[in-house]
Amino acid sequence: MLNMSRSKEMFIEAQKYIPGGVNSPVRAFKSVKMDPPFIASGKGVYIFDEDGNRYIDYVASWGPLILGHCHTEVVNALHYCLEIGTSFGAPTELETKMAKLVIDCVPSIEMVRMVNSGTEATMSALRLARGYTGRDKIVKFEGCYHGHADFLLIKAGSGALTHGVPTSPGVPNNTAQNTITAPFNDLETLEKIFEQEGENIAAVILEPVPGNMGCIPPNHGYLDGVRSLTEKYGTLLIFDEVMTGFRVALGGAQARYGIKPDITCLGKIIGGGLPVGAYGGRKDIMEKISPLGPVYQAGTLSGNPLAMTAGYTTLQILQRDGIYEKLEEKSAKLAAGMEEAAKTAGAEVYFTRVGSMFSAFFTAHEVTGFQSAATSDIDKFVAFFKALLKEGVYIAPSQFEAGFMSLVHEDKEIEKTIEACYKAFKIAGKA
Repeated sequence: MLNMSRSKEMFIEAQKYIPGGVNSPVRAFKSVKMDPPFIASGKGVYIFDEDGNRYIDYVASWGPLILGHCHTEVVNALHYCLEIGTSFGAPTELETKMAKLVIDCVPSIEMVRMVNSGTEATMSALRLARGYTGRDKIVKFEGCYHGHADFLLIKAGSGALTHGVPTSPGVPNNTAQNTITAPFNDLETLEKIFEQEGENIAAVILEPVPGNMGCIPPNHGYLDGVRSLTEKYGTLLIFDEVMTGFRVALGGAQARYGIKPDITCLGKIIGGGLPVGAYGGRKDIMEKISPLGPVYQAGTLSGNPLAMTAGYTTLQILQRDGIYEKLEEKSAKLAAGMEEAAKTAGAEVYFTRVGSMFSAFFTAHEVTGFQSAATSDIDKFVAFFKALLKEGVYIAPSQFEAGFMSLVHEDKEIEKTIEACYKAFKIAGKA
């Protein structure tokens, strides 16, 4: 049994001062019907809670920590940055170096603007798309989460899906009217939407590999079809690669699948564990942003030295030879082991993986989008989650979140995880 008495005390105290006791909803562990462990520290592949429990971490701060916790090179770079200044609100050379590195790695980006979060990146990218095209409507996909801007909280994923509130109160009706939702991996429905509204649609925004209703790969030819459709109607295609950027490949999902969007949103890994976001794309589009153009966007801490230092150091490491091959090998070993463990335990689970993102859906159905993901047996997932936690394996406390492999997971941790999964699948099968 886990000892979580100190975490429980901390959670009670936190709820007096913070809504729900957390600063982001899924952290409350409500969907798994337990109180959350409070994390004291992390090192390498492990995190340690305030009660002294150690966990193999597959959340990785929800994706950014592809190098693991407290990577020596990143920590050393941050120590140096702390000594010279954390924020100036003025240009620094590091911002330019970071921008150039992003442009060198991501196929579609010719210019890039740094911001402070994924929400800020998607919100700004869509404002830019509307300003560039002169159109108002956007298309998003059911279960895809693009941050908490009003016009994006329409049939959203992530915490909104976990907590059963796909459309948040507080979103004005006139805002929602300009957002059209479509099912992911369904090109025929998207074609019908464009036949009716194509001339009014400024942008289509999607996660090329959704990770906020679980990891869901795009069907063969689907992204090509979306790209062709947007080009036909003069609509901008926005890839939200906040999660997939630098994770499923050095150049993100667009490099993996060979698709060039008009605008790309980035976050998570490009901050090396610090708050960050970015959006970039074709030069003619990006030049519409102030101060060059009329589309306004600003931020006091945008491009701050700390985030740029951690991100730049992380991306430099990811450019080294063999990095993504190692990540693929580790991820494939874990996914194959989990699948075999479920089969041996007699559990009905549908597995997905793209690069170092993975999911295990407790359903007998193929999962290709929001509706099929929603067939998952949540009670079985809850039992699986709790059993894994007791075995010292930490995954996201939601059926509808992807898991993440890091470069510091070694064979011993992967094998221990597979063993823990077998025990957890046996328990889940009885739920």
